[in-house]
Amino acid sequence: MRKITLFVITLCFTFSAFTQGGKIKKADKHFDSYSYANAIEKYVDLEEKSPEINRRLAESYWNLHDYLKAEEYYALVVNQANAEPLDFFNYSESLKSNSKYLESEKWMDKYHSVAGHDGRAVKHFRNKGYAQKLLKDDGRYIIQNLDINSKQQDFGATYYKDKVVFTSSREGTKPIERKWNWNGLPFLDMYVADKAADGTLSNCEEFHKKINMKYHEGPASFTDDGKLVVFTRNNYEGKDAEGVIKLQMYYAELEDEDWSEEKGIHFNSDQYSAGHPSLSPDGTFMYFTSDMPGGKGGTDIYKVARNEDGSWGKPENLGATINTEGNEMFPFYHPEGILVFASNGHPGLGGLDNFLVQVKENGYGKVINMGAPLNTNADDFSVSIDKDMKFGYVASNRIGGQGSDDIYSFELLKKFKFGKTIKGVASSKSGSLLDSTLVKLFNEAGEIVAEVITNDKGEYSFEVEPGLKFNLSGSRTDHFDGENQANTDTDEEVVIADLQLEKDPGLSVYLLITDKKTGEPLKDVKIRLTDNMTGDIIDVLTPETGDWRKPLGDKRLKDRISYNLTIEREGYFSKKVTYNTELSEPGQYDIHKTLDLGLDEEVKDLSELVQINPINFDLNKYNIRPDAEVELNKIVEVMNKYPGMVVELGAHTDCRGSKAYNERLSDKRARASAAYIKTKITDPDRIYGKGYGESILLNDCACEGAVKSDCSDELHAENRRTEFKVISTGNDKVKVTNTSPDSF
Repeated sequence: MRKITLFVITLCFTFSAFTQGGKIKKADKHFDSYSYANAIEKYVDLEEKSPEINRRLAESYWNLHDYLKAEEYYALVVNQANAEPLDFFNYSESLKSNSKYLESEKWMDKYHSVAGHDGRAVKHFRNKGYAQKLLKDDGRYIIQNLDINSKQQDFGATYYKDKVVFTSSREGTKPIERKWNWNGLPFLDMYVADKAADGTLSNCEEFHKKINMKYHEGPASFTDDGKLVVFTRNNYEGKDAEGVIKLQMYYAELEDEDWSEEKGIHFNSDQYSAGHPSLSPDGTFMYFTSDMPGGKGGTDIYKVARNEDGSWGKPENLGATINTEGNEMFPFYHPEGILVFASNGHPGLGGLDNFLVQVKENGYGKVINMGAPLNTNADDFSVSIDKDMKFGYVASNRIGGQGSDDIYSFELLKKFKFGKTIKGVASSKSGSLLDSTLVKLFNEAGEIVAEVITNDKGEYSFEVEPGLKFNLSGSRTDHFDGENQANTDTDEEVVIADLQLEKDPGLSVYLLITDKKTGEPLKDVKIRLTDNMTGDIIDVLTPETGDWRKPLGDKRLKDRISYNLTIEREGYFSKKVTYNTELSEPGQYDIHKTLDLGLDEEVKDLSELVQINPINFDLNKYNIRPDAEVELNKIVEVMNKYPGMVVELGAHTDCRGSKAYNERLSDKRARASAAYIKTKITDPDRIYGKGYGESILLNDCACEGAVKSDCSDELHAENRRTEFKVISTGNDKVKVTNTSPDSF
C-alpha cells in the first residue's frame, strides 16, 4: 500500500511539473514573439514563479505601459539573491514612471555602484535631485489633448504643407484588420488632418493608399515644399536571424500631384531597424533612429546627407553627447538649428522624455530636458514645432488621454534658451564704474572662452552654456586685476558676476633674474617668495623676460616688507636672499637693484667664477700669509653666496725636491688653506684640503731619479698651484661629506 501511495504521489508531482513546464514554454513563446498580453496571461497562471519569470512579467507589463505592475514584479526580482545589475536600473525606471522619484534615486544609486561605467548611471550621479527641478512648471507651455485622438495609438504628428500628417493604429477602412502581437492593436497607418491656427486638428483621413499597406507605416517626414516624403514601414521581404521583422525607411517624390513609386533607402537591412525620419526643410540631410551595429546602445539617432542626384550618403552616429546606452528616438530637426529627440537614457521624469540640443558647426551643445508639463512620468515623445516656434505637437500615454498614445498640441509661451547669460559690472573698490575694462571669461580648464570690453557704464555680458563653471578676470590700466566666478548650473537665466578692481596705489616689488656672465634675462627660473610677515608663500616661474612683478595692494606707505627668496634654475647655482625695506615712497621697488639676483652657471672649478691669484707660501712653510688671505677670502665670499656648494681645495707642487717631501708639504698647505676657509663659512664640512705633490703636472717638467729637468722657472711655476674643484653645487639636494680619506 505504501508503494502504491508513493507511486501515486510521484506521478501527481511529475504530471504537475510537466504541466508547469508546458505553461512556461507557451508563455515564453508569446514573450519571444512580442505578444506581451498573451505572455502575461500565461505567466500569471503559474503556481511557482522563478526570478526569470518575474523578470519577464515585469518586462511584459513595462512594454504594455502598465508601470504599477512592472514595479510590483521588478520589486520581487531585485530582492532575489541572483538579481542582475540591469534589474536595479529597470526597477528604478519603473519607480520613476510611478512618480516615486526619491525611491527611484536610491535604486539608481545602487545601479551606479555596480555599473558605474554606464553613462546613464553617471548622468544620474552628476545630477542628483534633477526630477524636482524638471517638475517645476515655469509657464513655458499650454498643452491640450486633441479631439482627433482615437482610443488606439496616435503619435508622430509632422507638418505637411498647411496640414499635419500623423501615425495611428485606429480602426481604418481596410477590408481586413490585422492586429499586432505586441499590444493587440491594429497596425499603424498614416493619416492627414487640417490644422487650425491654434494647432487643433480636424477632418482626419488616410494619407495615401499607395503608401499605407497591410502592416506598419509611419511616422513620416516631409520637405518644406511637400515634394519629398520619407516614412517608416515594416520590412515585408525579410526577417533577422531570430525571425523578427525589422523597420525600414522608404522615400517617394511628388510627381504630377501623385506620389512616385517608393524606394527603400540603401542602408535598410533585415538585421536591424531604421525609422523615425526627420528631413531638413530643403531635404539635403535627414536625422533618423536605428539600432544598427556600432551604436552606443539600444536605439541611436543618426544623420545622413542626401546627394544632389537624390541618392543617400553614409549614416553618421551623433555620438555620446546625444546617444546613451538607452533608447534615443523620434528626432525632429527645426530650421533654427535645434534638434529635438526622445530618450530614456538622459535624466528624465520617467519613460521617454523629450530633449533638445543646439546644432553647432562642430557638433552639438548641451542636451536640455524640455521639462514639465511637456514631459511627465509617462512616455512623452515625437515632438514637432512650427517654423515660428509658437506651436507644436507631442505624443504621450500619460493619464487622462483618450487612448494608448495621444497627440497633444502645445503653445510655446517662451522661446528656448540654449545657454545662460553671465553679466556684471566692473567697478573700483570706491564704487566708481570702470569703462574700457577688459573682461576675460575662462572655462574650468583655464582656457579663454570669450573676452569683452566694458561699456561706459562698466557693464559686460557673455552668452554661455548652462551647467558649467566659469572664472572671470578684469584688467584695466592703473588697476589691479579683479576676479570672480560664475556657475551656470542654476534655474536662473541670468547669472550675476560683478568684478571689483582695486586702483593701483603704485606700490609693488619687481625683480629681474639674469645670467651673471651675459646679463641676459633668464626664463623658467623658479622663484619662491616667502612673506616673513604673514608666512604666505608664492611660487612663480619667470617668463622669457626673466622678470616678475608683485603688486602690493594690501600695503600702504610706511609699511615694512620682508621676503625670503629662493631662486633656482637648472644648470645654475641656486640662491637664497632676504629682502627687507620700508615702503617710504610710492612706486616700484626693484629687488634686483638692491640684491644681486644674477645667477652663475654651474662650474667645475671656482676659477671660472672668480679670478684667483696664486696663493703663495714662504719657503718650506705652510702658514697663511696676508697676501694668501686675500685670495682665500674670495673663495669664502663665493661659498657664502652659494651655501650648498662643496669644494675640494687641492695643492700641487713642481717636481723639484723629493716626491715624498712635495706630497707632505702640499698636503699641509692644502689643509691649512681649507682650515682658514672653514672658519669663515657656514657648515665647515663643505670644504676640505688635499695635497697632490708633484703627482699631477700640467706640463712635461718631471724629475725622475737622477735626471734633472731642464725646464725654466716659468714652466716649473705652472705646476705650483692651488685648485678649487666644485664637488657639488647643492642643487642636487645631496650633502657631500667625507669625500676623501684625508678630509677634515
